[in-house]
Amino acid sequence: MKAPLLLLAAVALGIPLNSLCLGQNLADTNQLQKWLKQFPAADTNGDGKLSSDEAIAYRNEFLASGPANRWAKTGAVKREFGVDPGWDSRTFPEQAVCHKTPAEIRQIFAEVSSGKQPAVVSYEKPADGALRIVGTGHSFMMPGYKTLPVICKGAGMTQPLYTHVGGGMTGSARYKWEQENGIFQFDGKPVPKLLASIANAPWDAMMFGPYFNDRPAYYSCWFDFCLKYNPEMKFYLSDAWPQLEQLGTKPASEAFFTAEVLDRMGAERRSMYRQTLDPLLNAYPGKVFVLPTSDAMVLAAKHFLRGELPGIEGLHRAIGKKERSLWKDQLGHLGPGLERLEGYVFYATLYGQSPERIEKVIEFGGDASFPNQELDRMFRKIAWQAVAEHPFSGVSDKDGDGVKDSSR
Repeated sequence: MKAPLLLLAAVALGIPLNSLCLGQNLADTNQLQKWLKQFPAADTNGDGKLSSDEAIAYRNEFLASGPANRWAKTGAVKREFGVDPGWDSRTFPEQAVCHKTPAEIRQIFAEVSSGKQPAVVSYEKPADGALRIVGTGHSFMMPGYKTLPVICKGAGMTQPLYTHVGGGMTGSARYKWEQENGIFQFDGKPVPKLLASIANAPWDAMMFGPYFNDRPAYYSCWFDFCLKYNPEMKFYLSDAWPQLEQLGTKPASEAFFTAEVLDRMGAERRSMYRQTLDPLLNAYPGKVFVLPTSDAMVLAAKHFLRGELPGIEGLHRAIGKKERSLWKDQLGHLGPGLERLEGYVFYATLYGQSPERIEKVIEFGGDASFPNQELDRMFRKIAWQAVAEHPFSGVSDKDGDGVKDSSR
């Protein structure tokens, strides 16, 4: 088995990363020999010496490999879990809530909720231009769900938002469909929180967060149900962002993350996501859009490398140990202040407006000194760039006025 990422050794041994990234020779023979002891497979000609050319070639081979190959090389654990074989059927079980009438669905949830919450949540069509939104999701979506209504308030709108969320897998589109319908792992125990409202009230959009090993079917079931009762609804799927497990092993230092590495990780994330996204784009033309949180986080990380995120102290707290980092843990949850960036991405995608155009002070609460106004402005700029440049956000801004072009 080939040893993992050569760059990690470079970081650990103090070898300048820019030497590798720029293709320059590494003149320190002692360092190269230390490197060889840890990564003997890098000695491709078998002469017992590691040249700078061999070091660079080994590093480039890693960068050219996909994340699946990296997992295989490093022995990292993939995200594997059981999925009920019923997902391979053409239809859901007869008792599934989605087969029942709106009145029946409403009654089921009324009984389950025991009057502790409305059986149906509904909103009149907002006169301020806000969209009526339902959504599922997990902890990667919660920062945006929390800040979107606050941002919309700053833009002069009251945001109708009704969600059914959970932590990790329990917030995934698949899990929530099973739970709401009372099928598979929830056989006979339906909790149709969203289904009752979707079937009995008007809605404009639905939002989702991604999860490991997603399939298009986990989303199309929701789409079909929504369109049955609200034919004009549109669907917005967050693409999350790069995670450490793409690398197969945790870097020893934040110095590992060059602009090139970040771009490559972002490209890999988009490529992996397309396996779920492309079939949905084809099956529901004009209905499916991406909330490009991944591109926004890659852009933010590159701004940090250039010293352009005032108040942000590090890239990844799991590596650099800085409290105010872009990512706060091994899994990749957002660091403090970054909930604004996700909220701005949501706002920009949903409403086709740059958050930079919001003139009113947005009252997020908390520590007013962090994020400060300069960092907040950077978040708004990054969000709009990510949204306007993404091919599947449904938003473009070729004239640069901060408003969605009419052609998109």
